[in-house]
Amino acid sequence: MQNVGATTAISAKRLTLALAAAGVIGGAVGAITVNHNNAVASGAVSAPATLAAPALPAAVGAPTQVAAGVVLPDFTQIVSRMGPAVVNIQVTGSTKTSAGPNARLPRGLENDPFFEFFRRFQDPRMPRGGQRDVPVFGAGSGFIISPDGVILTNAHVVRDASEVTVKLQDRREFRAKVLGSDPKTDVAVLKIEAKNLPVVPIGKSTDLKVGEWVLAIGSPFGLESSVTAGVVSAKGRSIDEGNVPFIQTDVAVNPGNSGGPLFNTRGEVIGINSQIYSQTGGYQGLSFAIPIDVAYRIKDQIVTTGKVQHAKLGVSIQEVNQAFADSFNLASPEGALVSNVEPGGAADKAGLKSGDVIRKLNGQPIIASGDLPALMSTSKPGDRVTLDVWRDGKIVQIPAKLGNASDKVAASEPQAVETLDAGSKLGLSLRPLEPIEKRQSGIASGLVIEDAGGAALNAGVQPGDVLLSVNGRPVSSVSQVRDVVGKSTKSVALLIQRGSDKIFIPVRIG
Repeated sequence: MQNVGATTAISAKRLTLALAAAGVIGGAVGAITVNHNNAVASGAVSAPATLAAPALPAAVGAPTQVAAGVVLPDFTQIVSRMGPAVVNIQVTGSTKTSAGPNARLPRGLENDPFFEFFRRFQDPRMPRGGQRDVPVFGAGSGFIISPDGVILTNAHVVRDASEVTVKLQDRREFRAKVLGSDPKTDVAVLKIEAKNLPVVPIGKSTDLKVGEWVLAIGSPFGLESSVTAGVVSAKGRSIDEGNVPFIQTDVAVNPGNSGGPLFNTRGEVIGINSQIYSQTGGYQGLSFAIPIDVAYRIKDQIVTTGKVQHAKLGVSIQEVNQAFADSFNLASPEGALVSNVEPGGAADKAGLKSGDVIRKLNGQPIIASGDLPALMSTSKPGDRVTLDVWRDGKIVQIPAKLGNASDKVAASEPQAVETLDAGSKLGLSLRPLEPIEKRQSGIASGLVIEDAGGAALNAGVQPGDVLLSVNGRPVSSVSQVRDVVGKSTKSVALLIQRGSDKIFIPVRIG
Protein backbone atom coordinates (compact mmCIF):
# COMPACT_ATOMS: atom_id res chain seq x y z
CA MET A 1 0.00 0.00 0.00
CA GLN A 2 1.24 3.44 -0.80
CA ASN A 3 2.05 6.14 1.67
CA VAL A 4 -0.46 8.89 0.90
CA GLY A 5 -0.11 12.58 1.51
CA ALA A 6 3.43 13.20 2.68
CA THR A 7 4.23 16.80 3.56
CA THR A 8 6.95 18.89 1.96
CA ALA A 9 8.60 21.20 4.55
CA ILE A 10 9.70 24.70 3.64
CA SER A 11 12.41 26.16 5.87
CA ALA A 12 12.18 29.83 6.76
CA LYS A 13 13.23 31.89 9.73
CA ARG A 14 9.90 33.65 10.02
CA LEU A 15 7.71 30.64 9.37
CA THR A 16 8.12 26.97 8.80
CA LEU A 17 5.61 26.04 6.17
CA ALA A 18 4.66 22.69 4.76
CA LEU A 19 2.88 21.86 1.58
CA ALA A 20 -0.27 20.09 2.59
CA ALA A 21 -0.05 17.18 0.18
CA ALA A 22 1.75 15.30 -2.48
CA GLY A 23 5.45 15.37 -2.62
CA VAL A 24 7.43 12.21 -2.83
CA ILE A 25 5.37 9.82 -0.78
CA GLY A 26 6.33 6.28 -0.82
CA GLY A 27 6.84 3.42 -3.17
CA ALA A 28 5.40 -0.05 -3.21
CA VAL A 29 4.87 -0.03 0.56
CA GLY A 30 4.45 3.11 2.65
CA ALA A 31 5.21 3.96 6.25
CA ILE A 32 1.74 5.17 7.20
CA THR A 33 -0.67 2.36 7.90
CA VAL A 34 -4.04 3.32 6.44
CA ASN A 35 -6.66 0.81 5.38
CA HIS A 36 -7.86 2.25 2.09
CA ASN A 37 -10.75 -0.16 1.94
CA ASN A 38 -12.21 1.67 4.92
CA ALA A 39 -10.90 5.13 4.13
CA VAL A 40 -14.14 6.86 3.20
CA ALA A 41 -15.20 9.08 6.06
CA SER A 42 -18.71 10.30 6.75
CA GLY A 43 -19.76 13.10 4.47
CA ALA A 44 -21.35 15.23 7.18
CA VAL A 45 -20.13 16.51 10.51
CA SER A 46 -21.75 18.41 13.30
CA ALA A 47 -20.92 22.06 13.62
CA PRO A 48 -18.50 22.95 16.41
CA ALA A 49 -20.31 23.87 19.60
CA THR A 50 -17.64 25.93 21.29
CA LEU A 51 -17.30 29.00 19.06
CA ALA A 52 -19.89 31.70 18.65
CA ALA A 53 -20.52 33.49 15.37
CA PRO A 54 -22.77 36.43 14.42
CA ALA A 55 -25.99 35.81 12.58
CA LEU A 56 -25.31 34.76 9.00
CA PRO A 57 -27.53 35.14 5.95
CA ALA A 58 -29.91 32.27 5.30
CA ALA A 59 -28.37 30.08 2.62
CA VAL A 60 -27.02 26.61 2.11
CA GLY A 61 -25.30 26.65 5.49
CA ALA A 62 -28.03 28.51 7.34
CA PRO A 63 -27.14 29.06 11.01
CA THR A 64 -28.71 27.15 13.84
CA GLN A 65 -29.84 28.98 16.99
CA VAL A 66 -28.54 27.09 20.03
CA ALA A 67 -28.88 29.74 22.75
CA ALA A 68 -29.79 33.35 23.21
CA GLY A 69 -27.30 35.41 21.20
CA VAL A 70 -25.33 32.35 20.03
CA VAL A 71 -25.66 31.23 16.42
CA LEU A 72 -23.74 28.39 14.84
CA PRO A 73 -23.62 27.52 11.13
CA ASP A 74 -25.14 24.27 9.90
CA PHE A 75 -22.72 22.74 7.39
CA THR A 76 -24.66 19.54 6.75
CA GLN A 77 -26.40 20.92 3.65
CA ILE A 78 -23.13 22.13 2.18
CA VAL A 79 -21.57 18.71 2.69
CA SER A 80 -24.52 16.83 1.20
CA ARG A 81 -24.94 19.13 -1.79
CA MET A 82 -21.34 20.09 -2.59
CA GLY A 83 -19.51 16.99 -1.39
CA PRO A 84 -20.12 15.00 -4.62
CA ALA A 85 -18.18 17.66 -6.57
CA VAL A 86 -15.05 17.20 -4.41
CA VAL A 87 -12.64 14.57 -5.77
CA ASN A 88 -9.70 12.51 -4.58
CA ILE A 89 -6.57 12.69 -6.74
CA GLN A 90 -3.98 9.92 -6.94
CA VAL A 91 -0.67 10.63 -8.69
CA THR A 92 1.95 8.23 -9.98
CA GLY A 93 5.39 9.32 -11.06
CA SER A 94 9.03 8.37 -10.79
CA THR A 95 12.27 9.83 -9.61
CA LYS A 96 15.92 9.10 -10.37
CA THR A 97 18.00 7.52 -7.63
CA SER A 98 21.48 6.07 -7.49
CA ALA A 99 21.67 2.33 -7.92
CA GLY A 100 24.70 1.58 -5.73
CA PRO A 101 24.53 -0.22 -2.37
CA ASN A 102 25.17 3.03 -0.51
CA ALA A 103 22.67 4.99 -2.52
CA ARG A 104 20.38 7.35 -0.66
CA LEU A 105 16.72 6.47 -1.02
CA PRO A 106 14.12 9.04 -2.05
CA ARG A 107 12.43 10.98 0.70
CA GLY A 108 9.71 8.87 2.28
CA LEU A 109 11.35 5.52 1.46
CA GLU A 110 14.19 5.50 3.99
CA ASN A 111 12.36 3.17 6.37
CA ASP A 112 10.67 0.99 3.77
CA PRO A 113 11.80 -2.64 4.33
CA PHE A 114 11.07 -3.62 0.74
CA PHE A 115 13.30 -0.90 -0.70
CA GLU A 116 15.98 -1.79 1.84
CA PHE A 117 15.80 -5.39 0.61
CA PHE A 118 16.26 -4.40 -3.02
CA ARG A 119 19.05 -1.99 -2.14
CA ARG A 120 21.02 -4.76 -0.43
CA PHE A 121 20.19 -7.58 -2.80
CA GLN A 122 19.78 -5.78 -6.08
CA ASP A 123 20.14 -7.40 -9.47
CA PRO A 124 23.91 -7.95 -9.97
CA ARG A 125 23.47 -6.98 -13.58
CA MET A 126 22.55 -3.45 -12.47
CA PRO A 127 25.62 -1.21 -12.93
CA ARG A 128 26.98 0.09 -9.65
CA GLY A 129 26.87 3.80 -9.20
CA GLY A 130 24.31 4.26 -11.98
CA GLN A 131 20.79 5.60 -11.70
CA ARG A 132 17.41 3.94 -11.82
CA ASP A 133 13.80 5.08 -11.86
CA VAL A 134 12.01 4.58 -8.54
CA PRO A 135 8.22 4.84 -8.49
CA VAL A 136 6.71 7.45 -6.21
CA PHE A 137 3.12 8.20 -5.36
CA GLY A 138 1.22 11.27 -4.31
CA ALA A 139 -2.27 12.21 -3.33
CA GLY A 140 -4.40 15.28 -2.95
CA SER A 141 -7.84 16.72 -3.49
CA GLY A 142 -9.64 18.79 -6.09
CA PHE A 143 -13.08 20.01 -7.10
CA ILE A 144 -15.15 19.99 -10.28
CA ILE A 145 -15.97 23.39 -11.80
CA SER A 146 -17.73 22.33 -15.03
CA PRO A 147 -20.10 19.43 -15.87
CA ASP A 148 -17.76 18.21 -18.61
CA GLY A 149 -14.96 17.43 -16.16
CA VAL A 150 -12.73 20.48 -15.59
CA ILE A 151 -11.12 20.23 -12.14
CA LEU A 152 -9.07 22.66 -10.04
CA THR A 153 -6.31 21.52 -7.69
CA ASN A 154 -2.80 22.52 -6.54
CA ALA A 155 0.17 22.51 -8.88
CA HIS A 156 2.28 20.69 -6.28
CA VAL A 157 -0.25 17.82 -6.18
CA VAL A 158 0.42 16.91 -9.83
CA ARG A 159 4.04 18.02 -10.07
CA ASP A 160 6.17 15.54 -12.08
CA ALA A 161 3.15 13.26 -12.50
CA SER A 162 3.20 10.61 -15.22
CA GLU A 163 -0.32 9.41 -14.42
CA VAL A 164 -3.17 11.18 -12.61
CA THR A 165 -6.30 9.35 -11.46
CA VAL A 166 -9.42 11.18 -10.25
CA LYS A 167 -11.83 9.34 -7.97
CA LEU A 168 -15.35 10.71 -7.51
CA GLN A 169 -17.42 10.41 -4.38
CA ASP A 170 -19.57 7.75 -6.10
CA ARG A 171 -16.33 5.69 -6.41
CA ARG A 172 -16.00 6.06 -10.19
CA GLU A 173 -12.42 6.60 -11.36
CA PHE A 174 -11.11 8.49 -14.39
CA ARG A 175 -7.71 9.04 -15.93
CA ALA A 176 -7.09 12.81 -15.89
CA LYS A 177 -5.15 15.06 -18.26
CA VAL A 178 -3.19 17.96 -16.79
CA LEU A 179 -4.22 20.94 -18.93
CA GLY A 180 -1.63 23.12 -17.25
CA SER A 181 -0.16 24.21 -13.95
CA ASP A 182 1.40 27.34 -12.50
CA PRO A 183 4.03 26.82 -9.78
CA LYS A 184 4.07 30.53 -8.85
CA THR A 185 0.47 30.49 -7.65
CA ASP A 186 0.31 26.70 -7.04
CA VAL A 187 -2.77 26.26 -9.27
CA ALA A 188 -3.34 23.38 -11.70
CA VAL A 189 -6.22 22.51 -14.03
CA LEU A 190 -7.19 18.90 -14.82
CA LYS A 191 -9.68 17.41 -17.31
CA ILE A 192 -11.52 14.10 -17.20
CA GLU A 193 -13.75 12.69 -19.94
CA ALA A 194 -17.19 12.66 -18.34
CA LYS A 195 -20.54 14.41 -18.64
CA ASN A 196 -23.22 15.79 -16.34
CA LEU A 197 -20.90 15.92 -13.36
CA PRO A 198 -21.79 17.78 -10.15
CA VAL A 199 -20.08 21.16 -9.84
CA VAL A 200 -19.35 23.59 -7.03
CA PRO A 201 -20.61 27.19 -7.11
CA ILE A 202 -17.86 29.81 -7.19
CA GLY A 203 -17.92 32.77 -4.81
CA LYS A 204 -15.76 35.89 -4.50
CA SER A 205 -12.84 35.75 -2.12
CA THR A 206 -12.80 39.56 -1.99
CA ASP A 207 -16.13 39.44 -0.13
CA LEU A 208 -14.70 37.17 2.59
CA LYS A 209 -14.45 38.68 6.08
CA VAL A 210 -12.05 37.87 8.90
CA GLY A 211 -13.93 35.87 11.51
CA GLU A 212 -16.28 34.28 8.96
CA TRP A 213 -16.96 30.55 9.18
CA VAL A 214 -15.46 28.36 6.44
CA LEU A 215 -15.50 24.65 5.62
CA ALA A 216 -12.93 22.37 3.97
CA ILE A 217 -13.66 19.05 2.23
CA GLY A 218 -10.82 16.82 1.09
CA SER A 219 -8.83 13.64 1.56
CA PRO A 220 -6.34 14.10 4.41
CA PHE A 221 -3.99 11.10 4.54
CA GLY A 222 -6.15 9.51 1.85
CA LEU A 223 -9.30 9.59 4.03
CA GLU A 224 -11.74 10.67 1.33
CA SER A 225 -14.64 13.08 1.88
CA SER A 226 -13.33 14.32 5.23
CA VAL A 227 -14.88 17.57 6.52
CA THR A 228 -13.28 20.19 8.77
CA ALA A 229 -14.47 23.67 9.73
CA GLY A 230 -13.12 26.85 11.29
CA VAL A 231 -12.93 30.60 10.80
CA VAL A 232 -10.95 32.99 8.62
CA SER A 233 -8.14 34.32 10.81
CA ALA A 234 -6.54 36.72 8.31
CA LYS A 235 -6.67 37.83 4.67
CA GLY A 236 -3.99 38.89 2.23
CA ARG A 237 -1.31 36.93 4.05
CA SER A 238 1.98 37.06 2.15
CA ILE A 239 4.30 34.07 2.59
CA ASP A 240 7.17 32.59 0.65
CA GLU A 241 7.80 34.78 -2.39
CA GLY A 242 4.57 36.67 -1.95
CA ASN A 243 2.93 35.67 -5.23
CA VAL A 244 -0.43 34.94 -3.59
CA PRO A 245 -2.46 36.93 -1.02
CA PHE A 246 -3.37 33.83 1.01
CA ILE A 247 -6.50 33.36 3.08
CA GLN A 248 -5.40 32.26 6.55
CA THR A 249 -7.76 30.01 8.54
CA ASP A 250 -7.77 27.73 11.55
CA VAL A 251 -9.43 24.94 9.55
CA ALA A 252 -7.68 21.61 10.14
CA VAL A 253 -5.83 20.86 6.89
CA ASN A 254 -3.43 17.95 6.57
CA PRO A 255 -1.40 16.19 3.85
CA GLY A 256 -3.91 15.08 1.23
CA ASN A 257 -6.16 18.14 1.70
CA SER A 258 -4.10 20.09 -0.81
CA GLY A 259 -6.13 21.22 -3.80
CA GLY A 260 -9.46 20.79 -2.05
CA PRO A 261 -12.10 23.54 -1.80
CA LEU A 262 -12.65 26.03 1.00
CA PHE A 263 -16.37 26.92 1.25
CA ASN A 264 -18.13 29.88 2.82
CA THR A 265 -21.43 29.45 4.67
CA ARG A 266 -23.35 29.94 1.42
CA GLY A 267 -21.75 26.82 -0.03
CA GLU A 268 -19.55 28.78 -2.45
CA VAL A 269 -15.88 28.00 -3.04
CA ILE A 270 -13.77 30.96 -1.99
CA GLY A 271 -10.34 29.32 -1.86
CA ILE A 272 -8.12 26.31 -2.60
CA ASN A 273 -6.45 24.75 0.44
CA SER A 274 -2.73 24.84 -0.27
CA GLN A 275 -0.31 25.17 2.65
CA ILE A 276 -0.09 24.79 6.40
CA TYR A 277 2.10 26.20 9.10
CA SER A 278 3.91 23.30 10.64
CA GLN A 279 7.06 22.41 12.54
CA THR A 280 6.11 18.73 12.44
CA GLY A 281 4.68 18.19 8.94
CA GLY A 282 1.13 18.02 10.29
CA TYR A 283 -1.55 20.57 11.13
CA GLN A 284 -0.66 22.97 13.96
CA GLY A 285 -3.51 25.45 13.89
CA LEU A 286 -2.83 27.56 10.79
CA SER A 287 -3.69 26.79 7.19
CA PHE A 288 -3.56 28.86 4.01
CA ALA A 289 -5.82 28.87 0.97
CA ILE A 290 -5.36 30.43 -2.47
CA PRO A 291 -8.15 32.98 -3.08
CA ILE A 292 -10.51 31.69 -5.74
CA ASP A 293 -10.28 35.04 -7.57
CA VAL A 294 -6.56 34.40 -8.12
CA ALA A 295 -7.10 30.74 -8.99
CA TYR A 296 -9.76 31.53 -11.58
CA ARG A 297 -7.51 34.07 -13.31
CA ILE A 298 -4.90 31.34 -13.65
CA LYS A 299 -7.52 28.78 -14.73
CA ASP A 300 -8.86 31.07 -17.46
CA GLN A 301 -5.37 31.52 -18.91
CA ILE A 302 -4.62 27.79 -18.85
CA VAL A 303 -7.93 26.83 -20.47
CA THR A 304 -7.66 29.58 -23.10
CA THR A 305 -3.95 29.54 -23.99
CA GLY A 306 -2.42 26.53 -22.22
CA LYS A 307 0.06 28.75 -20.40
CA VAL A 308 0.16 31.41 -17.68
CA GLN A 309 1.59 34.90 -17.88
CA HIS A 310 2.41 36.98 -14.81
CA ALA A 311 2.67 40.72 -14.55
CA LYS A 312 5.93 42.35 -13.49
CA LEU A 313 6.66 45.80 -12.13
CA GLY A 314 10.45 45.44 -12.22
CA VAL A 315 11.58 46.57 -8.77
CA SER A 316 13.44 45.10 -5.82
CA ILE A 317 11.74 46.00 -2.57
CA GLN A 318 12.47 45.95 1.15
CA GLU A 319 10.43 46.07 4.31
CA VAL A 320 9.92 49.51 5.85
CA ASN A 321 10.91 49.32 9.53
CA GLN A 322 10.86 52.12 12.08
CA ALA A 323 14.41 53.22 11.24
CA PHE A 324 13.49 53.62 7.56
CA ALA A 325 10.28 55.40 8.51
CA ASP A 326 12.32 57.89 10.55
CA SER A 327 14.82 58.28 7.71
CA PHE A 328 12.17 59.01 5.07
CA ASN A 329 9.93 61.05 7.42
CA LEU A 330 7.07 58.55 7.24
CA ALA A 331 4.38 58.75 9.87
CA SER A 332 4.32 54.94 10.20
CA PRO A 333 6.56 52.05 9.08
CA GLU A 334 4.37 50.94 6.19
CA GLY A 335 4.91 50.40 2.47
CA ALA A 336 7.39 48.76 0.11
CA LEU A 337 10.79 50.48 -0.10
CA VAL A 338 12.24 50.40 -3.63
CA SER A 339 15.90 49.43 -3.38
CA ASN A 340 16.52 48.81 -7.07
CA VAL A 341 14.73 49.55 -10.35
CA GLU A 342 15.23 47.14 -13.25
CA PRO A 343 16.62 49.07 -16.22
CA GLY A 344 14.11 49.15 -19.07
CA GLY A 345 11.37 47.55 -16.95
CA ALA A 346 7.87 48.82 -16.24
CA ALA A 347 8.91 50.74 -13.12
CA ASP A 348 11.86 52.34 -14.90
CA LYS A 349 9.62 53.50 -17.76
CA ALA A 350 7.10 54.86 -15.25
CA GLY A 351 9.77 56.89 -13.44
CA LEU A 352 10.15 55.00 -10.16
CA LYS A 353 13.43 55.54 -8.30
CA SER A 354 15.43 53.85 -5.59
CA GLY A 355 14.28 55.32 -2.29
CA ASP A 356 10.63 55.58 -3.34
CA VAL A 357 8.20 53.99 -0.88
CA ILE A 358 5.14 52.46 -2.56
CA ARG A 359 2.16 53.01 -0.24
CA LYS A 360 -0.77 51.98 -2.48
CA LEU A 361 -1.49 49.99 -5.64
CA ASN A 362 -4.73 51.02 -7.36
CA GLY A 363 -5.93 52.44 -4.06
CA GLN A 364 -5.16 49.26 -2.09
CA PRO A 365 -2.86 49.97 0.88
CA ILE A 366 0.61 48.42 1.01
CA ILE A 367 1.31 47.76 4.69
CA ALA A 368 4.04 45.11 4.50
CA SER A 369 6.37 44.89 1.51
CA GLY A 370 4.93 41.47 0.62
CA ASP A 371 1.54 43.09 0.01
CA LEU A 372 2.80 44.53 -3.28
CA PRO A 373 3.48 41.26 -5.18
CA ALA A 374 0.41 39.70 -3.55
CA LEU A 375 -1.85 42.48 -4.85
CA MET A 376 -0.25 42.20 -8.28
CA SER A 377 -1.16 38.50 -8.45
CA THR A 378 -4.55 39.36 -9.97
CA SER A 379 -2.97 41.57 -12.65
CA LYS A 380 -1.76 40.52 -16.07
CA PRO A 381 0.90 41.87 -18.41
CA GLY A 382 -0.20 45.10 -20.06
CA ASP A 383 -2.51 46.14 -17.23
CA ARG A 384 -2.26 49.79 -16.20
CA VAL A 385 -1.91 50.51 -12.50
CA THR A 386 -1.63 53.62 -10.35
CA LEU A 387 1.00 53.70 -7.61
CA ASP A 388 0.86 56.02 -4.61
CA VAL A 389 4.54 56.71 -3.87
CA TRP A 390 6.15 58.55 -0.97
CA ARG A 391 8.96 60.68 -2.42
CA ASP A 392 10.74 63.70 -0.91
CA GLY A 393 8.29 64.00 1.94
CA LYS A 394 5.03 63.82 -0.04
CA ILE A 395 2.78 61.40 -1.91
CA VAL A 396 2.95 61.38 -5.70
CA GLN A 397 0.82 59.25 -8.00
CA ILE A 398 2.67 57.38 -10.72
CA PRO A 399 0.85 55.48 -13.49
CA ALA A 400 2.59 52.37 -14.81
CA LYS A 401 1.98 49.74 -17.47
CA LEU A 402 2.93 46.32 -16.13
CA GLY A 403 5.40 44.18 -18.02
CA ASN A 404 5.62 40.43 -18.52
CA ALA A 405 7.55 38.43 -15.91
CA SER A 406 8.80 36.05 -18.60
CA ASP A 407 10.31 38.82 -20.73
CA LYS A 408 14.06 39.24 -20.56
CA VAL A 409 15.12 42.81 -20.00
CA ALA A 410 17.77 43.98 -22.41
CA ALA A 411 21.05 44.88 -20.82
CA SER A 412 21.48 48.59 -20.35
CA GLU A 413 23.55 51.04 -18.42
CA PRO A 414 22.84 50.75 -14.70
CA GLN A 415 21.27 53.67 -12.91
CA ALA A 416 23.45 56.11 -11.13
CA VAL A 417 24.13 54.73 -7.72
CA GLU A 418 24.12 56.52 -4.46
CA THR A 419 26.59 56.48 -1.69
CA LEU A 420 26.81 56.88 2.00
CA ASP A 421 28.93 59.19 3.97
CA ALA A 422 29.46 59.55 7.54
CA GLY A 423 31.05 62.25 9.40
CA SER A 424 31.61 61.53 13.02
CA LYS A 425 27.96 60.37 13.37
CA LEU A 426 28.22 57.57 10.82
CA GLY A 427 31.77 56.44 11.24
CA LEU A 428 32.55 56.13 7.53
CA SER A 429 35.60 56.93 5.42
CA LEU A 430 34.54 57.65 1.83
CA ARG A 431 36.12 58.40 -1.51
CA PRO A 432 34.75 58.90 -5.04
CA LEU A 433 34.80 56.03 -7.52
CA GLU A 434 37.80 55.94 -9.83
CA PRO A 435 37.07 55.93 -13.60
CA ILE A 436 38.34 52.35 -13.93
CA GLU A 437 36.09 51.30 -11.02
CA LYS A 438 33.10 52.85 -12.76
CA ARG A 439 33.86 50.94 -15.95
CA GLN A 440 34.44 47.62 -14.19
CA SER A 441 31.43 47.86 -11.85
CA GLY A 442 29.02 49.61 -14.20
CA ILE A 443 28.27 52.11 -11.45
CA ALA A 444 27.97 55.61 -12.81
CA SER A 445 28.19 57.46 -9.52
CA GLY A 446 28.77 56.75 -5.87
CA LEU A 447 31.25 56.66 -3.02
CA VAL A 448 33.52 53.81 -2.06
CA ILE A 449 33.47 52.99 1.64
CA GLU A 450 37.12 52.67 2.58
CA ASP A 451 36.44 52.03 6.25
CA ALA A 452 33.37 51.59 8.44
CA GLY A 453 33.09 51.98 12.18
CA GLY A 454 30.70 53.12 14.87
CA ALA A 455 27.01 53.20 14.00
CA ALA A 456 27.53 52.24 10.34
CA LEU A 457 29.60 49.17 11.22
CA ASN A 458 27.06 48.09 13.81
CA ALA A 459 24.31 48.41 11.21
CA GLY A 460 26.12 46.07 8.79
CA VAL A 461 28.00 48.44 6.47
CA GLN A 462 31.29 46.92 5.25
CA PRO A 463 34.48 48.30 3.71
CA GLY A 464 34.33 47.88 -0.05
CA ASP A 465 30.60 48.69 -0.22
CA VAL A 466 29.59 51.48 -2.57
CA LEU A 467 27.31 54.15 -1.15
CA LEU A 468 24.72 55.17 -3.70
CA SER A 469 22.29 57.35 -1.76
CA VAL A 470 21.34 58.66 1.67
CA ASN A 471 17.63 58.87 2.55
CA GLY A 472 16.83 58.30 -1.11
CA ARG A 473 19.06 61.15 -2.38
CA PRO A 474 21.91 60.11 -4.68
CA VAL A 475 25.37 61.10 -3.48
CA SER A 476 28.58 61.46 -5.41
CA SER A 477 30.60 63.56 -2.96
CA VAL A 478 31.35 63.50 0.75
CA SER A 479 29.88 66.98 1.14
CA GLN A 480 26.51 65.75 -0.17
CA VAL A 481 26.54 62.99 2.43
CA ARG A 482 27.39 65.39 5.23
CA ASP A 483 24.59 67.69 4.13
CA VAL A 484 21.91 64.95 4.23
CA VAL A 485 23.20 63.40 7.47
CA GLY A 486 23.35 66.82 9.10
CA LYS A 487 19.63 67.32 8.49
CA SER A 488 18.71 63.94 9.97
CA THR A 489 18.08 63.48 13.69
CA LYS A 490 17.27 59.81 14.41
CA SER A 491 18.49 57.61 11.56
CA VAL A 492 19.56 57.59 7.93
CA ALA A 493 18.86 55.07 5.20
CA LEU A 494 21.95 54.20 3.19
CA LEU A 495 21.60 52.59 -0.22
CA ILE A 496 24.55 50.25 -0.56
CA GLN A 497 25.76 48.27 -3.55
CA ARG A 498 27.61 45.11 -2.53
CA GLY A 499 28.72 43.10 -5.53
CA SER A 500 25.72 42.96 -7.84
CA ASP A 501 23.18 43.52 -5.04
CA LYS A 502 21.66 46.75 -3.81
CA ILE A 503 20.23 47.05 -0.32
CA PHE A 504 19.09 49.78 2.04
CA ILE A 505 20.71 49.74 5.49
CA PRO A 506 19.20 51.84 8.30
CA VAL A 507 21.80 53.50 10.56
CA ARG A 508 20.84 55.04 13.89
CA ILE A 509 22.60 58.35 14.47
CA GLY A 510 20.65 59.77 17.39
